[in-house]
Amino acid sequence: MYSYTRAEARQRGKLFRKGFRQALADNVDPALERRIQAIDQSAAERGQRELNALHNVRENDRQTVAQAKAAVRTASRQDKATARQALRDAEQQLKRSERAVDKAERQ
Repeated sequence: MYSYTRAEARQRGKLFRKGFRQALADNVDPALERRIQAIDQSAAERGQRELNALHNVRENDRQTVAQAKAAVRTASRQDKATARQALRDAEQQLKRSERAVDKAERQ
């Protein structure tokens, strides 16, 4: 997964266009390609860190759902409705985090 900052995306676009024009003239500067690769590498590293963070959030949400299920099973009759609502909220948060991880992995 790549995660470009706006400045990196702009710079990469400029370099790509410059390289395209040079390619049409059969005179591509190797320094240009190195700069594009450096931008890609930093974006890939940043993307990997963000993906790891999303995985951590998903695991924490899974743990929260498990704790909420245990709370529902052990709740008294008066507290059962509150525990069920907490379980529904935890499950919704888990769905959001799973969607975020899936979307990030597809990119």
